[in-house]
Amino acid sequence: MEWLRIFEKLMRKIFPSTFTIALFLTVLTFLLALLLTPCADIHHSAKPLHAELATDPLANSGSHLLQITAFWYKGLWDPDMMAFALQMMLILVLGYVLASIRAARHLIDSMLVYCTSTSRTAFLVAFLTIGVSFFNWGLGLIFGAVFARKAGEYAVMRNVPLNYPLVAAAGYSGLMVWHGGISGSAPLKVAETGHFISLVGRDIPPVDFSQTIFSAMNMSVALALILIVPAVLGLTGRKSPGTGISLIPSQDTKVLPKGNDLVGAERIDRIRSFSVSAGLVCLIIAVFKAACSGSLNVIDPNFLNFALLGLSLVLSRNIAGFLSSVTDAMGAASGILIQFPFYFGIMGIMKYSGLVEVFSGFLIHISTQSTFPVFTFLSAGLVNLFVPSGGGQWAVQGPVIIEAAQNLNVPLSKSIMALAYGDQITNMLQPFWALPLLGITGLKARDIIPYTLFMMVIGMIIFLAGLLIFP
Repeated sequence: MEWLRIFEKLMRKIFPSTFTIALFLTVLTFLLALLLTPCADIHHSAKPLHAELATDPLANSGSHLLQITAFWYKGLWDPDMMAFALQMMLILVLGYVLASIRAARHLIDSMLVYCTSTSRTAFLVAFLTIGVSFFNWGLGLIFGAVFARKAGEYAVMRNVPLNYPLVAAAGYSGLMVWHGGISGSAPLKVAETGHFISLVGRDIPPVDFSQTIFSAMNMSVALALILIVPAVLGLTGRKSPGTGISLIPSQDTKVLPKGNDLVGAERIDRIRSFSVSAGLVCLIIAVFKAACSGSLNVIDPNFLNFALLGLSLVLSRNIAGFLSSVTDAMGAASGILIQFPFYFGIMGIMKYSGLVEVFSGFLIHISTQSTFPVFTFLSAGLVNLFVPSGGGQWAVQGPVIIEAAQNLNVPLSKSIMALAYGDQITNMLQPFWALPLLGITGLKARDIIPYTLFMMVIGMIIFLAGLLIFP
């Protein structure tokens, strides 16, 4: 593993902060749009998207640079993307709350006794993180980060040598399975009735979870990931066991005011039965809605957040404890909050200039019916570097993939999952979603990148095998 140590040193020298990366990608997208796309005549454009910019003076200035600036600004504050950002932040925040409750902490503490070496710790963290992330990406991300942090503290207390960046990378492995899981943005959206009308203007039947998430291909791929990735990281831990680390133990819970210190209605916030009752009402409504729907189409981001809210309220100590966890979660989400608009701006350029069609269209046009899923996977991985949001990427790249899939007679479900696989695999290179994990573990992106890139190679082999083997 000498090459891994050399690569790790190199990354520490050249890898900047994630916010700087967002700025670099913004500049790069501007340059690519200038070089690869023409200046559009907004008033006479055949693209319906350009009608949204008909009154924008920058878009109609005749200057290509100013027009791209208008595209960037339009994407920066896109109301649909802002609504999506709120959905995704709620998934993250509520996932954080669930990972912070006493039951989850007890589960992590009970597993720490097995963290006696880097090899065992990396295997265990990756195995559980991937499993949890298949259920919910926000919960998996925070669970993996908290588990990695606790494993580091456990190693410090017992003077156990530990490759802490490797363990933290294992805690990030769930982002390699999330889009193929129950909280995946594209599978959730295509399961909504009427979604394809808003996306491509045609009434295509919804594609439910039985064709995407719970298909034979995806379940086989998920099983391969949860078995192979932890095993490989465990073997890596044997070759690179690490040394002693310096880590200040974190506090599990905040000290809340005692009952005697509370005034009037403040006592309601400390009544556990009130929190449980509110949560049960949410869960009952969610179950009733799912039962009335009679299909998996009901599982969209709003339904998922509503169910997570109910679970969080039921399992929290009380309302005060729930709000305390929410406050902590918002701190972990602060980096995402400030960077999301910049990526939306990149998406605006990609969407309105036609740059995404240049990227994905080139690979799609050279595809055949058998190679189309592979090229979709590769193009989605490339686009994800510029649009690190599964739902945002689906909104931008989805229409191109749907049209091509139907022209080539490729099943929509397989094409959708190919995009999901491409989106999630390059999360191991794009550090955007690692922000909460880095904040919790106290590491830098350059510390974990050597190991996440290693996981990316393993994941690419598994995903490509799944796309080629299954019809």
